[in-house]
Amino acid sequence: MSAHQSIEALSRMLKEANSNVSLAELALARRNEKKNAETISEELVKVFITALEREDIEALSKALYRIPKTVEKFGERYEIMKHLVNAGDFAPQMAIAQEAASVVVRMVDMLPNSPKLENIKAENDKMQELEGRADQLVLGFLKEIYSGSIDPIKGMAMRDLYDLLEKVIDRCRDTCNVVSQIVLKNS
Repeated sequence: MSAHQSIEALSRMLKEANSNVSLAELALARRNEKKNAETISEELVKVFITALEREDIEALSKALYRIPKTVEKFGERYEIMKHLVNAGDFAPQMAIAQEAASVVVRMVDMLPNSPKLENIKAENDKMQELEGRADQLVLGFLKEIYSGSIDPIKGMAMRDLYDLLEKVIDRCRDTCNVVSQIVLKNS
């Protein structure tokens, strides 16, 4: 799944100072997800019978596409601002983003097997907990940024990047919510 691959690539980019991961790899993940979305839309036009409603499939496809798109945006901004920030500062949020991507993969992988609502709810609860942890991290980061102990330009860069990484996690949450709604509707 391109969404998961893009988050893993971003994690490698932030962990390795002289990373082999480039913005092109993040863009490729986004393009792959977009291609998947286009293929799904084309197939929905051709195929009249699906276990899921077309609108649900398209909503899921759109939600999945937004993850690597946001990851790519973070990567672009990080490349511009990396001289101002320490990549390690993003490690706690990246760990949550990776966990969130794993939850997305598990939930999407369950869909073809008509999952039990309890199983989907348990995974979605994990996602909600991760998103809550990420929100708490951002509040802590903002407190540090606005403490006055950080150079204002660096603070602006850090805030922008923290917000974008939070948005990546929010996109994972949104995707999990779409899966939950699909399962609820079909149970």
